[in-house]
Amino acid sequence: MGRIPSNVEEEVPAIGFIAHVDTAPDASGENVKPQIIPSYDGSDIPLEGVPGLKLSPAEFPELLNHIGETIITTDGTTLLGADDKAGVAEIMDAVQYIVSHPEFKHGPIRIGFTPDEEIGRGVVKFDVEKFDARYAYTMDGGEAGELEFENFNAASAKIHIQGSNVHPGTAKGKMRNAILIGQEFNSLLPVGQRPEYTEGYEGFFHLISFKGSVEEADFAYIIRDHSRSKFEEKKAAIRRCADFINAKYGDGTATLVLKDQYYNMREQVEPHYRIVEIAKKAIEESGITPRVQPIRGGTDGANLSFRGLPCPNIFAGGLNFHGKMEWVPLESMQKASRVILNIISGFLPLD
Repeated sequence: MGRIPSNVEEEVPAIGFIAHVDTAPDASGENVKPQIIPSYDGSDIPLEGVPGLKLSPAEFPELLNHIGETIITTDGTTLLGADDKAGVAEIMDAVQYIVSHPEFKHGPIRIGFTPDEEIGRGVVKFDVEKFDARYAYTMDGGEAGELEFENFNAASAKIHIQGSNVHPGTAKGKMRNAILIGQEFNSLLPVGQRPEYTEGYEGFFHLISFKGSVEEADFAYIIRDHSRSKFEEKKAAIRRCADFINAKYGDGTATLVLKDQYYNMREQVEPHYRIVEIAKKAIEESGITPRVQPIRGGTDGANLSFRGLPCPNIFAGGLNFHGKMEWVPLESMQKASRVILNIISGFLPLD
C-alpha cells in the first residue's frame, strides 16, 4: 500500500487505485520475452518463440482497431502478464506524473497492489481500514473504454462420487462405476448453461476438472450468474442433482461441497453511482467512448465492495488474457493512466 497526501485545502474523499501483481496460472509467466511492434500495420504478427504461431487479424480482428499503434505481445512461450501488470504500470505512471507535477491538484490518493487475484483470494488479507479510502477503482479490465460495476455471483462446487469396484467378470448387479455415475451427474445439468453457449448476463455451470477411477471420482465446477436469484437457483439445481444420484444409487454415493466465492458488486456500488459517473466522464475526457458492461468473471473490487469499499473496474488495455496470445497496445495503457488522473480531478470541488 502507498499514499499521496492531498495538496488542496478543500475536503476531498480519499480515492484508491488497485491492481494485482499475480498472473494467471493458465500458462507460465516466468522469463517473459515481450515483442514490441511499433506502428502496427495490420498484418500478422509472428510470435517468434514458437515457429508458426502468430497473432492474426483473421482470428483476432480487434488488432485492426489498433493500426498505427505500438503493440506489445508475448513471444508465444509464456503469458505476457498484462493482466494485471499493465494495471500496475498505469497506476505507477500516474503516480510518477503526480509527484513530478506539484501543480496537479488532488485530494488524498491511496495505492494498493494485491497478490492472488487470479485464484479469487486477492483481498482476503486486504486491510480496508488501513487502506483508508472512501472509494476505489481496480485497473484490471480489457479493451480501452471498458468500465464495469457488475460481475458474476460466484460459487464453487466439488462433487465426490463413491463407487464400488468389483471384478468385471462378476460385476453384474454389484459394480457401481464412479466415472459413469459422475458422467450421469453431469448430464443432469442443463447443456445450454455451459460457458460455451452463454454471453452477456447469462450464467453457467462450468466443469473445470475431473479425476476418477471405477472406485471413486471427483468433479469440480464453478457456478456463475449476474442475477442473485438465478445464482441461488443454480445452486439449488446442483443440490437436486446430488440428491437424485443418492436416491438412485444409495446415500453417500454423491457428496457435494458448495461454497460461495463472491457476489455481484452492483448492489454495493449503485448506491454510490456518482463514482461510476465520474469514471465515465474521465474516460470520455481521455478521448475514448465509455463501454459500461458486466464482467463475465470476478475482480478484487467485488469483495472489496462488500467490505465497505465501493470499487468499480476500469480497463487496463490488454486482450487475450490468460493465454500465450495475450497482447496490449501501449496507447491503451497511456490512456488508462490518463483516466486515473481524470478520475482524481473529477472528485475535486467545482470552482
